[in-house]
Amino acid sequence: MMKKLIYTKPKVVAEIGCNHKGEMEIAKELIDIAKFCGADYAKFQKRNSRELLTEEQYNSPHPNQMHAYGKTYGEHREFLEFSVEQHAELKAYCQTKNIGYATSVWDVTSAREIIGLQPDYIKIPSACNNHFELLKVLRDEYKGGVHVSFGMTTHAEEAAIVEFFEQTNSAKDRLVIYSCTSGYPVAFKDVNLLEINRLYEIYGERVSEIAFSGHHLGIAIDNVAYTLGARWVERHFTKDRTWKGTDHAASLEPEGMRKLVRDLNASYSSLNFKQEEILDVEKVQREKLKFRKL
Repeated sequence: MMKKLIYTKPKVVAEIGCNHKGEMEIAKELIDIAKFCGADYAKFQKRNSRELLTEEQYNSPHPNQMHAYGKTYGEHREFLEFSVEQHAELKAYCQTKNIGYATSVWDVTSAREIIGLQPDYIKIPSACNNHFELLKVLRDEYKGGVHVSFGMTTHAEEAAIVEFFEQTNSAKDRLVIYSCTSGYPVAFKDVNLLEINRLYEIYGERVSEIAFSGHHLGIAIDNVAYTLGARWVERHFTKDRTWKGTDHAASLEPEGMRKLVRDLNASYSSLNFKQEEILDVEKVQREKLKFRKL
């Protein structure tokens, strides 16, 4: 059964990720800018590279050397990684700015570290949504929202994730699933926004909310995602799309994020029915234009 759409104010996530280039001051500046743009959350990433990567992966060169921050991929990841103490500092800074703090976690160690900070929600990226040991930690050891992206995920894998949370009756209360295409950037033809409809048809009554994580260019289609029912809209966010790093090219700059929030809030304001057949704003025009002497 498809859940009847009731439009609530959209929640916008500025996915800073590792776009801070490993520098705390840039991370805080991006929080400031995200708040100024009207975003509801600033979201980061947490990895334990030694746990996440094989020895071969850790010691291999970065596949795109122009964006590398180390001689090996492991060194690159370590350079961009904030410690749990730094994440605690970021959360505290977000609180002073009245913007939510959240983080994507990629491994069990990082999950337990971020659980200790008690954010409003923790995200599982598409790359890790079949890591059931990680999912179990968030399902059983954490009481907040668990958000899961469904990029590069089969329908059978989606069902297994939702059913896993249903085993403890936690899917409907705190599981948020994201329509997503994993590419950087994604062509419009591959965004496939009608996947939001499919997720509603199958899971609308079984999960807490359905969301959208976009990796496309610009902001032309995010309002469509919201209108189709995405309660959360997550976009990668940077100060400068030309900065060194692989995520910047698929990110919004400040003006794009500001306009995204503006347009989503305008859509929210407009998605309603007339409160009376002739609105006050129409009455003057009706009197002036609609009645004519025959």
